Amino acid sequence: MSLKVRISEDMKSAMRAKDSARLGAIRLLQAAIKQREVDERIELDDQQVIEAIEKMLKQRRDSISQYEAANRHDLADVEKFEVSVLHEYLPQALTEEELGSILSQVVADTGAAGIKDMGKVMAALKPLVVGRADMGKISGLIKQRLSA
Repeated sequence: MSLKVRISEDMKSAMRAKDSARLGAIRLLQAAIKQREVDERIELDDQQVIEAIEKMLKQRRDSISQYEAANRHDLADVEKFEVSVLHEYLPQALTEEELGSILSQVVADTGAAGIKDMGKVMAALKPLVVGRADMGKISGLIKQRLSA
């Protein structure tokens, strides 16, 4: 079952269960997917849907930090719930060991020798880990690996 079909089925289930909070979060996700499809005039595949989910997760994390700084915990809780719903549609996260071995392989394959090769490593690594690891964390690991 494709990710878009799964999201659609989950939306129907949330409607039947009268779970308005979950339904709202899923509708936001569907709207983001549909907006991207209309803007780019394409049909999104699972990989592109995951990218849309990651973008939404980043937006939610930023909102949470801003709401908490403004002492608006009620709004932060809504965003946290949306993050938990969005996480259900991402593939299983990579462990530290898996991430380290993939990074080592990519560094060896690209022949990266220093920090100047970071872009080359990121470009090769991103398709392998998209949706399964935080790119900000990966960036730090690459810098650490290439500067050593």
